[in-house]
Amino acid sequence: MMVRTPYHLVEFSPWPLLTSFSILSIPISTILFIRMNNIYMLIFTIISTAVLSYLWWRDIVRESTYQGNHTSYVTFGLKLGMSLFILSEICFFFGFFWAYFHSSLSPSIEIGSSWPPMGIFTLETFQVPLLNTCVLLLSGVSITWAHHSMEAQKNMDTYKGLIITVALGMYFLYLQYGEYAETAFSISDSIYGSSFFMATGFHGLHVMVGVTFLFICTIRCMKYHFSKNHHMGFLAAAWYWHFVDVVWLFLYISIYWWGS
Repeated sequence: MMVRTPYHLVEFSPWPLLTSFSILSIPISTILFIRMNNIYMLIFTIISTAVLSYLWWRDIVRESTYQGNHTSYVTFGLKLGMSLFILSEICFFFGFFWAYFHSSLSPSIEIGSSWPPMGIFTLETFQVPLLNTCVLLLSGVSITWAHHSMEAQKNMDTYKGLIITVALGMYFLYLQYGEYAETAFSISDSIYGSSFFMATGFHGLHVMVGVTFLFICTIRCMKYHFSKNHHMGFLAAAWYWHFVDVVWLFLYISIYWWGS
């Protein structure tokens, strides 16, 4: 006798395994690019990761939107999984903050017993970094507007909020690129350069992922994939974007303001 449950069995898919190998190839090809100036492998792995991700996401969208497999029980599991993922990301950035404060609160004699270390000229706190902070805070407002509009079934306002958020995220990345071009130090300039570029660089990578996430949600919004009671994909993107905003506030206060 078959017993129907609110859960569904995931179909066999090659995309998780292939995507994991493709992502594993990215750092390897990056090292080859840095050490041997071979950019072709890096381009190939980035393109292959993008294509495999598209195929994987296509299947997930299909099973949730058209097949109706994402019931309330499944959605609860997805929310729990996204919460644990964001928790793991918090622990990831906690390591960078630990390294930064460990070196700045008790600077060693090798870096001149001062913070910032001798010879390091930090960026102006209230110029581009402050503008970046304002941009991300505005993007937090626009994604919240989009969320409330979706719950109120205002599709056009949801679409506008997503477009504004994606535009602000891309503008943030443009400003960060210009900021990196103006720095008077590099990642190899003492512990300050290493901790600065690792923390802010990985945050920029997370912004890139968040922009991609929200761009996909924008396309799905145009295709009317979301409803008032069924928008788990958008909700996960909004949670992730708020996490990116909060991390940047801590980065700005600790590295750009207090650390300079």
